[in-house]
Amino acid sequence: MAHLGVGIGWRPEIADAVERLPGLDWVEVVAENICPGHLPEPLLRLRERGVRVVPHGVSLGLGGAERPDPEKLAALAERAVALGAPLVTEHIAFVRTASPALEAGHLLPVQRTRDALDVLCENVRIAQDALPVPLALENIAALISWPGEELTEAQFLTELVERTGVRLLIDVANLHTNRVNRGEDPAAVLDAIPLEALAYVHVAGGVERNGVWHDTHAHPVPPAVLELLAQLRSRVAPPGVLLERDDDFPPEEELAAELAAIRATASLAPEAGPAPTAVTAADAAADADGGEPVRLEAARTRVGLEQAALLSALVAGTPVPEGFDRQRVRVQARALAAKRASVVAKVAPELPGILGGSDAFREAFLAYARTRPMAGGYRRDALDFAEHLLVRDLPADPAARRRLTDWWRDRAGARPPRRVVRWARAARALVGRAA
Repeated sequence: MAHLGVGIGWRPEIADAVERLPGLDWVEVVAENICPGHLPEPLLRLRERGVRVVPHGVSLGLGGAERPDPEKLAALAERAVALGAPLVTEHIAFVRTASPALEAGHLLPVQRTRDALDVLCENVRIAQDALPVPLALENIAALISWPGEELTEAQFLTELVERTGVRLLIDVANLHTNRVNRGEDPAAVLDAIPLEALAYVHVAGGVERNGVWHDTHAHPVPPAVLELLAQLRSRVAPPGVLLERDDDFPPEEELAAELAAIRATASLAPEAGPAPTAVTAADAAADADGGEPVRLEAARTRVGLEQAALLSALVAGTPVPEGFDRQRVRVQARALAAKRASVVAKVAPELPGILGGSDAFREAFLAYARTRPMAGGYRRDALDFAEHLLVRDLPADPAARRRLTDWWRDRAGARPPRRVVRWARAARALVGRAA
């Protein structure tokens, strides 16, 4: 596995600052945010300087019940080739369900059960066979815990590596989050997982509110997270460490100071040892007995039902499944809705202006989100939100409504629904809520 050094998450908002950061070895980009044929100029300049670029995926949902989407895998592979990346990374999480078709817009924790592990391992093997470079998977932060879990996080990660040969991206900020939110011991995780499979490490900031740690990537790295990095370093020399920052970007000198603190804490050593041998999907199939496909399909069905029940409670207001902490599920649901509003405001920045400002937009969007789960990504969500308002003859101000109509028409490529259609849709929505 490549020796990476110290890096930072590349974001357009800090592109100029990243180019000037002293001693920068590499950057990580959100894979879904770049187009291979039109790479941003600042990113191209970094590559010309010899700065490595690693694509970090957020939408595969390898922990979900469905097999990985071939188009998403092909897109991730294309980005790896375009960037000349030494590896690609994703998350141990689920992000959507197929039945019902729901999108979380966020990384949600996978059940630590035998069923879920079997499904994840097969999904990982499928991804490995489709990607041109090694794959590493990240442990995620979570607000909620699944009831009836059969494995600890360390056991789950260890068996995943043993069965697939996948590398690990260990996020020490997420270990801290899970210590606060789920009472898990980070040291026990670091002691038990196969650190020889370590690809690199994430470091990030967050904030605690009412006893819940929120992994915001918008705050300075706290001492507790740097201490976990030091604990990891006492066990292994990580091939690379990366600072994540996604919002509320500080001045350039503060970013440089955080990177310096990370470098000092990690005291990076030369190239790490060889990677574990990856197990391909073909290898696994050859080793499986004749009943394996049937058993896996049954596991996918059980995992899918459980994940659909949780996601529906989080984004569609259905009852919280038995065994979950209802208060934590409510906190997670509010966090998902708030993130959804924030991202829609970024992908459609005209909407807050049309609706009278950020506060008015947020209030209207959160009311919409309570009854309308996201099903097609954030840009589709922005269009659906606008149509939702127009169906209800909103905004009340005629001039604002005309501006919203023009905005919707320009992006949807169609005329807004006629009044009779809007009435019919509104009536169907009322009937659906009553049912």
